[in-house]
Amino acid sequence: MLPELGHFTLILALFLTALQAFFGIAGPALGRPRWSAAVIPALAGQAVMIVTAVICLEQAFITNDFSVLYVAENSNSALPLFYRVTALWGAHEGSLLLWILLLSLWSLAVAMRSRTLPEAFASRVLGVLGVVSFGFLLFTLLTSSPFARLDPPAPDGRDLNPILQDPGLAVHPPILYTGYVGFAVAFAFACAAMLEGRLDQAWARWTRPWTTAAWAFLTCGIALGSFWAYYELGWGGFWFWDPVENASFMPWLVGTALVHSLAVTDKRGLFKSWTLLLSILAFSMSMLGTFLVRSGVLVSVHSFAADPSRGMFILVFLAIMIGGALTLYAWRAPLLKSPAGFELGARESFLLFNNVLLVIAAATVLAGTLAPLISDALKLGTLSVGPPYFNPTFMLSMLPLTALLSVGIHAAWKRGRLRDSQRALLISFVAAAVAGTGIVFGLYARGSLISLIAATLGVWILISSLVDPVDRWRRGLSLPRAVVGMTIAHLGLGIAVIALTTVQSFTVERDIALSPGESAAVGAYTLRFDGVQPVEGANFNGIGGRFVVSRNGHPVAALNPQKRQFWVQRQVTSETAITVSRGDNILLALGDDLGAGRWSVRMQIRPLVSLVWLAALIMAIGGAVAASDRRYRTARASVAAPSGAAPEQA
Repeated sequence: MLPELGHFTLILALFLTALQAFFGIAGPALGRPRWSAAVIPALAGQAVMIVTAVICLEQAFITNDFSVLYVAENSNSALPLFYRVTALWGAHEGSLLLWILLLSLWSLAVAMRSRTLPEAFASRVLGVLGVVSFGFLLFTLLTSSPFARLDPPAPDGRDLNPILQDPGLAVHPPILYTGYVGFAVAFAFACAAMLEGRLDQAWARWTRPWTTAAWAFLTCGIALGSFWAYYELGWGGFWFWDPVENASFMPWLVGTALVHSLAVTDKRGLFKSWTLLLSILAFSMSMLGTFLVRSGVLVSVHSFAADPSRGMFILVFLAIMIGGALTLYAWRAPLLKSPAGFELGARESFLLFNNVLLVIAAATVLAGTLAPLISDALKLGTLSVGPPYFNPTFMLSMLPLTALLSVGIHAAWKRGRLRDSQRALLISFVAAAVAGTGIVFGLYARGSLISLIAATLGVWILISSLVDPVDRWRRGLSLPRAVVGMTIAHLGLGIAVIALTTVQSFTVERDIALSPGESAAVGAYTLRFDGVQPVEGANFNGIGGRFVVSRNGHPVAALNPQKRQFWVQRQVTSETAITVSRGDNILLALGDDLGAGRWSVRMQIRPLVSLVWLAALIMAIGGAVAASDRRYRTARASVAAPSGAAPEQA
C-alpha cells in the first residue's frame, strides 16, 4: 500500500500548498495576522507530505516493486542498489517529484530565515512560493504521477537507461535542480516586493544570498553535466550546444546578470526595474527549460518526456506566473525611479553594460535553441543549429564582456575615477598581454589572433580580480565575505577563459585503426594497441581495449576504454579512458570491430580542459562564500511603510 500512501500524501500536499499560497498572499493584503501565521505550519505540513511521498517511491525502487509502472520502466532486479536509489530521478515523473521536494526544502529554508524579515513580507514570499509549488503538484497529479500501478505486475523491470548508470549523472540532477528551483526564491522575493510596494535597498539585500546560492548550485550542476558528457558519451567534447544543455545555460546567464544587478541595487539603490525584470526572466528561463525537457518538442540524450499535453500544461502555467509578475511590474513601475545617479565611467556603468551583454548572450542561445522548433512548426523544413552558429555569436558577447569586466573592477562607485587607476590598468593589461602571448606562442608555439586576445583577457581578469582585495589589505580595511566571494568567482572566470581558449585552439583529435601490436603518433604522444579482453559488470558485459600511451619513448599511462552492452535493453555504450599528462587531458574511446583483430579508436588531446571544471567549482565556491556573508544573516529591515520611503543606504 505504500504507492497509494505516496499518492495520497501528494494530494494532501496539494491542499496544504493551496492554503500556504492563499494565507501567504491574502493575509497581509487583508490585514489578517492569523492568516499570515498559518503559512509556516502549512508549509511544514506540505514538506512532510512530500518527503513521505519520496520515501514511498524510493522504497518501491529498493524492494523492486514492479507493480509500480514508473519502477518497472526505470529499474531492474539486476540493477545495483546505488542506481536503484538514484533511478528515482532517472525519468520524467520521478525527476518532477525531486523538483517538488527541492522547492519545498528551499521554501523551508526561507521560512527558517524569515525572522530576519518583516512578517508581512515573509508571508508574501512564502505565498508566492506556494503558488509555484501548487502548480507543480497539480501538474504531477494530473499528468505525471509516479505512483501509477501496473496490473498485473511486470516480472522484471525494463532497467534504467544505461547512459544514466554513472555516478556523475546520479548526482548531477539534484544539484542542477537545486539551482533551477532556487531562482523561484528570487522570483518570489521580487513578487513580494512588488505586492508590498517595498522596492528599496533592503529588498535587494534580503534577496542576494538566496540568488547567489542558487547560482552557485546551478554552476556546479552545469559543470557536472558537462563533465559527464565529456567522459560518458564517447565523442570527447564537453559542450555541444545541445538544446537541453542550453536550457540550463540560459538561466545561468540571466542569473549571473541578476547577481550583479542585485549588488548595485543593494549598494546604491539603482537598477531596481532591471533587477526585478531579471528576477522574473531568470525564473522564466528555468520554467522554459522545464518545458523543453518535458514537452517532447526536442530530441536529446538529456530530455525526459515526449508528451505534448505535459508541455501545454507547463506553457499555460508559465504564462500565468510570468504574466502575473509582469502585470505587477507594470503596476509598480512609478515606484522604481531612483534619484541617485552615476557617471559613465563609474562601476555601475560597467555592471550595466555587462548585464546587457549577458542578456544578449542568453537571447542568442535562446534564438538558436528555438529556431529549429519554429522552423518545423511553420513547415519551413528541417533546420540544424549547432556550434557554427553558437560559437561565434556567443563570443561576440563574451569578448567585450571580459574586457569591460577587467576595466570595471578598477572603477569606483558613482564617479568612476578611472584616471586615478590608469597606472594600475596599464600595468595589469601589459602583464596580461605578456602572459597571454607566453601561453599561446610559448607553451603551444602556435595560435591565432583570437586565441591571443582571449588568453590575454583571461589573464587580465585574473590580475584585475585581485585589485580590490589587495587595495583593502594595503589600507588596513576588512574583507567582507561578499568581496572575498566575488574575488574567488572572478578568479574562476579568468581560469575558465584561459582553459576554454587553449581547449578550443590547441585540441588534437585523430580517428585511427589499429591491430594488436601496432602504434600511431597523435600530437606529441604515441599510442600502442595491445589487444582487447572481455569485461563483465553487475548488469552488463562487453569488450575492453588495452592501450599504452607514451611520450618521447617513456610510458605515460595504460588506458582501458570499453564497449559495454547492458543485458536488459541491449544498449551499447562507450566508456572512455582518460589520463592527464603535463596539463593535457588524453581521452581514448574504443570504436568498432573492423575484423581480423583490428579496431577503430578515437584519441583526443585536450590541453587544460580539466581547468574548465575546476574553474566552475571555484566560481561556485565564490558564490557560496558570498552568500554566507554575515550581513545577509543579520540584516533586518525597518518595518516602516515602504511607499514614499527613501531608499536605505546599504
